Amino acid sequence: VQLQAFGGGLVQAGDSLRLTCQLSGRTGSSYSVAWFRQAPGKEREFVATISKSGGRTLYADSVKGRFTISRDNAENTVNLLMNSLKPEDTALYYCAARFTTGNSWSQYDSWYDNWGQGTLVTVSS
Repeated sequence: VQLQAFGGGLVQAGDSLRLTCQLSGRTGSSYSVAWFRQAPGKEREFVATISKSGGRTLYADSVKGRFTISRDNAENTVNLLMNSLKPEDTALYYCAARFTTGNSWSQYDSWYDNWGQGTLVTVSS
């Protein structure tokens, strides 16, 4: 499967932004998908994940209540709606996927074996 992330941009603190991860090449509904981010000079960190059915989600504490992950398996897309953005949300955001036969997911980047190229989100204060 190939992943393409898009939707990043420059916004002000408090604004909203929606990122999209487009899955192509194989049936996206067979993949658990997650979003990770990496800020300059920092390690990559987990943001959110969603099971292949969309029935299970998990968020990092830093984004819980502000970000919402969802998927449209008919369109092979996974969205990350980011509300109340803060300057500390500034990072390169990546989507990642792993083929699963069950309904599992993970917050660990080593579990995912397919990665997109990243989309940059910059939040100004």
